[in-house]
Amino acid sequence: MNKSKKRFGAQDMTVGKPLSNLIAFSIPLLIGNFAQQMYNTVDSIVVGQYCGDSALAAVGASGPILNLLLLLFMGISTGAGILVSQYFGAHKQKELNTTIGTCLTLTFISGLIIMAVGTAIVRPLMTLLDTPPDVYDMAVDYLTIISLGIIGTAYYNICSGILRGLGDSVSPLIFLIVACVLNIFLDMFFVIKMGMTADGVALATVIAQGISAALCLVKLTHMKDTIQLTKKSLIPDKRITMKTIRLGLPSGLTQMIFSMAAIVVQALTNSFGTSVIACAIVVMRVDGFAMMPNFTFGMAMTTFVGQNVGAGRMDRVREGVRDGIRAGLIVAVVLVAAILIFGVNLMRMFTSTEEVVQLGVHMMRILALGYIAMAVTQSLSGVMRGAGDTVTPMIVSFVTTIVIRMPLAYGIAYLTRSEALPNGTPDSIFISLLISWVMGAVLTTVFYRRGKWRRLAGEKA
Repeated sequence: MNKSKKRFGAQDMTVGKPLSNLIAFSIPLLIGNFAQQMYNTVDSIVVGQYCGDSALAAVGASGPILNLLLLLFMGISTGAGILVSQYFGAHKQKELNTTIGTCLTLTFISGLIIMAVGTAIVRPLMTLLDTPPDVYDMAVDYLTIISLGIIGTAYYNICSGILRGLGDSVSPLIFLIVACVLNIFLDMFFVIKMGMTADGVALATVIAQGISAALCLVKLTHMKDTIQLTKKSLIPDKRITMKTIRLGLPSGLTQMIFSMAAIVVQALTNSFGTSVIACAIVVMRVDGFAMMPNFTFGMAMTTFVGQNVGAGRMDRVREGVRDGIRAGLIVAVVLVAAILIFGVNLMRMFTSTEEVVQLGVHMMRILALGYIAMAVTQSLSGVMRGAGDTVTPMIVSFVTTIVIRMPLAYGIAYLTRSEALPNGTPDSIFISLLISWVMGAVLTTVFYRRGKWRRLAGEKA
């Protein structure tokens, strides 16, 4: 019973060996990130194989706008996770209950707003991006359905963030695997059996994520030995709301920067035609898997640092940082090698168009070294966020994405225009991304060493 509780309940990361804490927390988190990535990947495989490259491009062209719609929830989730981990580490029960209840209510209100706004802006945004005619209607249908079901996606993100703040990375994993399996079957049912296209995979995603959200909510209400949710705790607390916004807003703005930049770059991608759009979406699906260890160790570092800062254990923070970066780099190197070796096979899972396959392999080789750089960026950013410094990672994201990546992408495309390539080389999309990742690692390391996060941690400790 005790072992079961430890495995499926809150995990106190202020005791035990830091590396053991990080590994125990990261393994289910890594599997969970894999399952999360499977949502979009299965959508792309089913659509690409059964509906063609135009439908695949429709799902891909929708990605940046979908991320833009979700950025508010990502911000709330980040702020909630940081506060939950710090209050849990400090054993402040009242603040812990109030934080969780406040965030659940804020998510519901935000979900209704995003649902209304999302459905209204989908068509104008797709027009603004000059989406190709053979992709346009399918992309609009996909995003409209996703917008209508946004509350389920939001609650899964928020609740899993809360559970991770408590040190429980296993329960969100189990719920996500259930939803992922359901999503696969629903994808095949709606697309293969019912003859739907991008709208079918959107419907499958909405249903599956709604179920995973419901399971997370049930789990939270049954963790009575750790939290006590009451009607009173669900009433938004002004102080907690402001702290959540203060901590989460920079992360939300970071996601907005990424999303807006992705939308601008998507317009450049669209100018290269349907084949390049299809190639880009497949490469970014593979990219999602390559990034998993980086995001995993970043999230693990946030929870570990948050709990230990709350407990005043800066000695454990320093040890955990060393262990986390080492582990992240090792796993990233192994996965990058696998992607380079099996790149052709990965591309052929999505499409049988040889032009798209070869172009995709070429693009993945351009990005390869960038994943090693991102291992450093994500781990150190996770440390800073766990200590309460969410502004510095936002600044780094702004510089690398807006100041470096976007001008580079358009600049390289402009300088490589020719009679054969009137819009420039498609390589510009990924060369600019690689350079921005490398610069991100350099800047994050500089800011980490300057130590603003240490001062914030000292104040909380």
